[in-house]
Amino acid sequence: MDQALDVKSVGLGGEDLARSEFVAKLNYTIDHAQRALIALQHPEGYWHAALEANVEMEAEFVIFMHFMEAVDRDLEQRLKKRLLDAQQADGSWALYKGGEGYLSSSIESYFALKLAGMHAGDDPAMKARRWILSRGGIEKCGTLARFYLACMGQIPWEATAGLPVEVALLPNWFPFNMYELASWARGTAFALMLLQAAKPAVPVDYREGVLELYIQPPHFTKFKQPSGKHPLSLRNAFNVIDKGLRWYTRHPVRSLRARAMRVAENWILERQEANGSWGGIEPCYLLSAMALKALGYRNDHPVIHKALEASRELIWEFGDTALYMPCVSPNWDTALAAKALLDSDLEGDHPALAATAKWYIDRQIFRKGDWSVKRPNLEPGGWAFEFYNDCYPDVDDSAVILDVLPRVKNFDDPKALERAIRTSANWVMGMQSSDGGFAAFDVDCNQKWLNHIPLADVEAVTDPSCADLTGRVLEMMAAVGYKANHPVAHRAIEWLKREQFPDGAWWGRWGVAYIYGTWSALMGLRAIGADLNEPWIKRGVEWLKSKQNQDGGWGESPLADKDPAWRGRGDSTASQTAWALMGILAGEDGVSESALRGAAWLLERQNQAGSWDETASTGNGFPNHFYLRYYMYPHYFPLMALGRFRRRVLNSAAH
Repeated sequence: MDQALDVKSVGLGGEDLARSEFVAKLNYTIDHAQRALIALQHPEGYWHAALEANVEMEAEFVIFMHFMEAVDRDLEQRLKKRLLDAQQADGSWALYKGGEGYLSSSIESYFALKLAGMHAGDDPAMKARRWILSRGGIEKCGTLARFYLACMGQIPWEATAGLPVEVALLPNWFPFNMYELASWARGTAFALMLLQAAKPAVPVDYREGVLELYIQPPHFTKFKQPSGKHPLSLRNAFNVIDKGLRWYTRHPVRSLRARAMRVAENWILERQEANGSWGGIEPCYLLSAMALKALGYRNDHPVIHKALEASRELIWEFGDTALYMPCVSPNWDTALAAKALLDSDLEGDHPALAATAKWYIDRQIFRKGDWSVKRPNLEPGGWAFEFYNDCYPDVDDSAVILDVLPRVKNFDDPKALERAIRTSANWVMGMQSSDGGFAAFDVDCNQKWLNHIPLADVEAVTDPSCADLTGRVLEMMAAVGYKANHPVAHRAIEWLKREQFPDGAWWGRWGVAYIYGTWSALMGLRAIGADLNEPWIKRGVEWLKSKQNQDGGWGESPLADKDPAWRGRGDSTASQTAWALMGILAGEDGVSESALRGAAWLLERQNQAGSWDETASTGNGFPNHFYLRYYMYPHYFPLMALGRFRRRVLNSAAH
């Protein structure tokens, strides 16, 4: 166990610095990061940067443009360049930088490149084809990729997972209904059901198709769902059921089918946002429009016209390449940027924070969304992740926003600010699940067996409670004046105690991975007033310290979601070092050697722009299947951590 330091002198960059010099460097780094961050704020009061996933995003948008008969050739060439730039040496495409090739991503990327003009004889195509065929070819692609390929006539609709649209008619009390699926899976499933019922197949010139990805001739190829690990697994049982569902999709009861299609169509129409999007995320943006197109909606129909415009909002231009984002993240970026400024002691009456408060007050959601199915008596008041997503506000964004708003001072409309805080706190606390934890979009969306259905090959169709959100809500509750003895806080603390791993770590659902969860849990526990001397909390701190790299930083690979040996292991990154540093500061008093070394790592690596360099994917979408790179993470998280560290250093010196 490392020792607390008196900070009379510190080791930094191989030399001892007097405390005054150290504090001066700390002050300069924080000031530089603050000024750079404020300069990035939009005049309306928000921050917004690129959000990068894997190349499935670019590939699916190229396929979407061809399906919708709305191809933009100039944009397509910029997307094509990004796909080619991301191709790995073995010909594959990975889920994250440096990861192993992923078959579905590679198949979709290959098809998109063909649609964008690449020839089968081109070197990138030949390398990709060899890799894809060596992994089983097109018949082994994943569930969602199969739907995109079927829409373009590249595989038969029979190859897609059975998803009869009649499922939309199941009542909410039925053991399986659409509201037992996570919000992202629900919106996607409604679109997929309509597509499977309509069975569109846009003709593609054979030179742009992917027949060469078949190992057996297409009419001999048997598309099977992935098998379970054991013969008697739930996955295998559902695969048997899937055969029956697919038989029914070929022989439906016509009156029931027609009624179900009307219900599903109306469900989608009712949830189109003001900007033309659905669900705030790429699958819903694209697949909902494709489903309506398959039903006969033309591109000049107002719904489709708006949807096509909205689909372009996910484009982030980088000169001669274009990134297609999984969603936009302004509310999240804004909350964390403002929190970083406040945690680094920017005055609460600063104009940047006043602008942020106004931005949030104007965009608070007072509409009952899908979450109200399970919380019908709860009044709305949350915020979404994106510019437009009123159907799906989320607990995570709302909790961080509520950690910011109470600290804004001298706001010109204090009643509006007080109302925003009161109504949102009520909504967030009302979204506590029955187990005591908090999830992102719904309550009690935790039926694990659903992750074994054929549709759920990425095993992420539920939205269970998680440590990162539960810790964040505890921090929020403290910000608005609650203590650990409040019933909601007490149940959340007990949930964290139950869910902690024996070694002291917590798994984080929306970040990579155990460092993220452990940081969030410890931050919440300290803020709400939990006893930091309790052994289980100390174990969390010691776990973080035990994972510190020799260079003083922390890092964790996305492999941690799959392989326990990678928990807390990876090359040091700015965002993960910041999380670990904040977790240690939250879990103990004083300034330990681990905290000092972590701060030194950050101080040594600030770039000239006032931020930190980071290309790793440290955000999480679907564990093991979908990772995210937030372009602002290496700016506001290190600033947040160094601000908290400076406060601790100065307080320790004063005592």
